[in-house]
Amino acid sequence: MSRTLGRIRRATGDPILVRAGRRLVLTARAEALRPQVRQLIEAADAVLRPDRVDLASLRRTLTIRANEGFISTFAAELTSLLHLEAPGLSLHFAPEGDEDVAALRDGRIDLDIGVIEDTGPEIKIQTLFRERLVGAVRLGHPLAKGRVTAKRIAGFPHVVASRRGRTRGPIDDALAALGLARVVALVVPSHAAAVFVAAGSDLVAAIPASLGRQRTIGRLAVKTFDLPFETKSMVISQAWHPRLDADPAHRWLRAQVRIVCGNAEAISSVAFAVSAEEARTQNGRPGRRM
Repeated sequence: MSRTLGRIRRATGDPILVRAGRRLVLTARAEALRPQVRQLIEAADAVLRPDRVDLASLRRTLTIRANEGFISTFAAELTSLLHLEAPGLSLHFAPEGDEDVAALRDGRIDLDIGVIEDTGPEIKIQTLFRERLVGAVRLGHPLAKGRVTAKRIAGFPHVVASRRGRTRGPIDDALAALGLARVVALVVPSHAAAVFVAAGSDLVAAIPASLGRQRTIGRLAVKTFDLPFETKSMVISQAWHPRLDADPAHRWLRAQVRIVCGNAEAISSVAFAVSAEEARTQNGRPGRRM
């Protein structure tokens, strides 16, 4: 090991490891090299790894970055699929943070799932489904009965899901177009938290339709309903670094993610079309958005 470290030091012109008390620590140069070295090792490993993988004997951990709503909705089914074919494959769900692409580049995460924005030209991106928002209120809430209109929705305080603490979103834009505004009484970091708040209060929540169909949500005293106006849909995608593109285990995982998300877009699209048509024909006025 000492000889190997000596060769590395001569090649890089840097000590790489230095003493700090009774232990050794990496130099700044070594820390900067870590992500590049990791990529080189993984690329070499991919070249030597066979094209096919024995899923039954696979022992590996893959890290997925996703928000709480995705985890609540799809993680259980995804894990069930993995357990059937690859029981030795473990998933580690990492919470969303800065959503920086560096986490994919340096291997801190293997797959990024969510609304993928600017990732750089080399990152691979695949659309999974388009998500729409639905309303959610506790059973017994006035909005749980009768026809839901934009005016009625604006008449109640809301709980908003935003990791960044934002109080304005697509609901506000849709209401503003109708000359209406809502009161945001509470901001929470996730849609899952918003549902639990709505279940125990008079606040109105707007959550992804896929989360509203989750059986766990069904066990809460919550009623979901289609919004009487159109909001911009969210494109949910999965992203990964090219070094993992041909990796058999990673490729298989991506296929399983597509399977569990496969019905989400179809169901959401049909429901959205129905709710939009209902909105246009309310009060016998075709073409008018409520």
